[in-house]
Amino acid sequence: MPSHGLITQSQLSRLLGTPESPTVLDVRTAEDFAADPRVLPGSIRRDFRSVSDWASEFGPGPVAVVCQRGLKLSQGVAAWLRQAGGTAEALEGGFEAWAAAGGMLVRPDHVPPRDPQGRTVWVTRARPKIDRIACPWLIRRFVDPAAVLLFVAPSEVASVADRFGATPFDIEGVFWSHRGELCTFDVMVEEFGLSSEPLARLAAIVRGADTARLDLAPEAAGLLAASLGLSRMYRDDLAQLDAAMGLYDAFYRWARDATTETHNWPAPGDKA
Repeated sequence: MPSHGLITQSQLSRLLGTPESPTVLDVRTAEDFAADPRVLPGSIRRDFRSVSDWASEFGPGPVAVVCQRGLKLSQGVAAWLRQAGGTAEALEGGFEAWAAAGGMLVRPDHVPPRDPQGRTVWVTRARPKIDRIACPWLIRRFVDPAAVLLFVAPSEVASVADRFGATPFDIEGVFWSHRGELCTFDVMVEEFGLSSEPLARLAAIVRGADTARLDLAPEAAGLLAASLGLSRMYRDDLAQLDAAMGLYDAFYRWARDATTETHNWPAPGDKA
């Protein structure tokens, strides 16, 4: 059991990438951050020195606070957040222990600049089907939970990106797009440094569904069918994305926790 006010690495690892994930606050000093600018998935950088000014912004929580070693900075910030009415815990062992244990870390190289509200802004073609839903799911679950997604006419993606400071994805001729046999989801997993067994499984399913190679994974046909169904259920692209978040959450949890589980009827032991 962790001490009061602490969350263990295993506890936090099970939550990251799921709808139950806490807000992750990275309060490392500028020097420690410069030495290793990778961050835990979905992290928000904040200056611990001004915590009294922003503690109330995070409401009731939950929040996981990360400093270099899990000592005074993260525990002090967590205490401030609790004092402001929130639910906050410091990561046991801090960033150093998380990195040493091989915990998932997002590379900063290609994370886009943030807008004045601290959000990354992305733009792609309207009427999404698979890749243009899978990529926003990955971004919001592992890179920036507050990310803004803009869906526009295909001919206007580049212009909107330029005029509104948005990062284009899943169109030809941009960084975030298909590469050879890889789809944009594959590229994001690789470039953000999110390689893991569950995401690799999910990437194969997305690639199979998105590139009409249903042989890549038995589950690809199911994702394709569900995606096409959702695209016909919703005229509004953002409403479709909201509805599909749960679908990808389910595929991710299967890829992480349930790949060896089978189901049959009648259940073993049932009598006819």
